[in-house]
Amino acid sequence: MFDVFKIAAVFITILILLRLKWNIGYVLLIASGLLAVLYMMPVPAMRSTMQSTVTDTVTIKLFFALTLIRMLELILREKQVLSKMMEVSRNLLKRKKAVIISMPMLIGMLPSLGGAYFSAPMVDESTKGIRMSSEEKGFINYWFRHPWEYILPLYPGILLASAITNIELRSLILANMTYAAIILITGFMFSMREVKGKFVKDIKIEKKELWSFSPVSLILIMVMAFGIELHYALGITILFLFMFYKLSLNDIFRTLRHGFAFEVIILIIGTMFFKFTMENSGAVTHLSRYFTERGVPLLPILFLLPFVSGLLTGLTVGFVGGTFPLLISLAGGAHLNEITFAFASGFVGVLLSPVHLCFVLTREYFKADIVGIYRKTIPGCAIIMAGALGVYFIL
Repeated sequence: MFDVFKIAAVFITILILLRLKWNIGYVLLIASGLLAVLYMMPVPAMRSTMQSTVTDTVTIKLFFALTLIRMLELILREKQVLSKMMEVSRNLLKRKKAVIISMPMLIGMLPSLGGAYFSAPMVDESTKGIRMSSEEKGFINYWFRHPWEYILPLYPGILLASAITNIELRSLILANMTYAAIILITGFMFSMREVKGKFVKDIKIEKKELWSFSPVSLILIMVMAFGIELHYALGITILFLFMFYKLSLNDIFRTLRHGFAFEVIILIIGTMFFKFTMENSGAVTHLSRYFTERGVPLLPILFLLPFVSGLLTGLTVGFVGGTFPLLISLAGGAHLNEITFAFASGFVGVLLSPVHLCFVLTREYFKADIVGIYRKTIPGCAIIMAGALGVYFIL
């Protein structure tokens, strides 16, 4: 029971500090310290956690990805590429809602670190001239990039779930389709209610205008078709843009300075340090043991274990790898209805996690109030779980 209070204290602290507009990086560093104190982590464990934070490949890749995204955004914004992309999208898609969600959904197909920071400026650009709060923009950018994680095999979470449970990937994807559809439906239910009509009437688009999509298309092709990691794809694209626009040395150094920002470093260190502190303190393990020792019935366990793990880590692979082997043992085997319900539960936890990287980056970009985003996210997640219950009993 004490573990529940400890974790609750940590997350209440996070929510209060975020509500007070503190920098998320500093908030997570404070939360990590509180977690270490509550779980009385020994000094060697803390030292190991700090070392893991700095040297982990995810930390390094995330640093380069976010840094390069900031560079790319600066170039695209200053060269009016973002404006041209939105103009072409308006002319092609016509409907305002379709234009606004197009970039989060497209970029969301990339299982990439920092993808939300990539699509955020595009959402911002597409909503110019439309009366919309920062919280609503943040919700759109966050929510509409996430239906894919339930069904797209490019994401490691669903692949890991299939591998652990020995359930055919195709069967798991088909069972999860309901949740992806609910994300799309609830996205329109809880945002863009006042957005109606089209941006423009029929306007002929010249072929050269489509060039504005080439930087993003190049990145998508490299990542999805050739399996190149995002930070490499971003680096190649930026080098191409340096040469294409014939940027001076002064402009290149200015772009580099913009990318290597102190707030990015703090953001990454805080996020990764909290993740490793969660793992090394034993918080997730203790909570799992608490639920199982209390003899909680199977259905609540199928919800609680993945949900809490997803909430604590903000990672799909975290709740799948950390709870699915235990769930299979408790359920006496892997059954499709139980596994798809557990996957839905875990990812709802990820969507609600204040340390989910997409949530952190989206909120940071739009400077949005965390409560304002949660007002839309929580009802959407509740509807996902209602759908998951239906799928559970039907299957």
